Amino acid sequence: MSAPVLLVEREGRIARLTLNRPDKANALDATLVEALLAAVDAAHADGTSLLVLRANGKHFCAGFDFNGFEDASEAELLWRFVRIEQLLQRLFHAPFATLSFAHGRNFGAGADLFVACDSRVATADATFRMPGLRFGLQLGTRRLAARVGDHAARSMLGASLTLDAEQARTIRFATTLAPSAEWPELESQAAAAAHALNADARARLHRATTSDTREADMADLVASVTATGIKDRIRAYRSGG
Repeated sequence: MSAPVLLVEREGRIARLTLNRPDKANALDATLVEALLAAVDAAHADGTSLLVLRANGKHFCAGFDFNGFEDASEAELLWRFVRIEQLLQRLFHAPFATLSFAHGRNFGAGADLFVACDSRVATADATFRMPGLRFGLQLGTRRLAARVGDHAARSMLGASLTLDAEQARTIRFATTLAPSAEWPELESQAAAAAHALNADARARLHRATTSDTREADMADLVASVTATGIKDRIRAYRSGG
């Protein structure tokens, strides 16, 4: 029996989700995205006060899994991107605290997954790159700008910049840099802060301090995917064009 692509652990009001495709750098195939959606949706309903994202292997997440994209229809590709956007929205607008731990090289939707969380811890070796606009994909632009500011978001996305860990911390893409040995203590601190409020108060706080751009974000994504020739654009990007 193959190992599950997502490991889910529950400890009290803490939900820990561990990406478990280490041989694929935890790239987001359809199975992993659906597992993440199911786990995040469960956390919305089961009294979770802190959701923790981390990953097995050398990297946190390599982003969208392009394996087999040539055999997929454009409608199937659109659905996969829509499901990723729905996942990111549910994390960003979650009524509970979210904490992500990243290491290694992280690309595209994998970097989006990291930055969708409230607290974002990276190791000193971590790097982040969001090259989607190079093939015309607009995913999470407003969420990124909410985290790092408009100017930094334009610079990172417009030039497909690769951020090292210190650069990520400087612009608040990452909130903390710490080796993995320190992650359990940082999780404990995040849990103590998350448990300080009851669920209703915590949800009200999140709503009051988070701009809701979900409809515009989804509209931008769909428009960018359904523009002419998404497969040709992906093919050109992957070939270095």
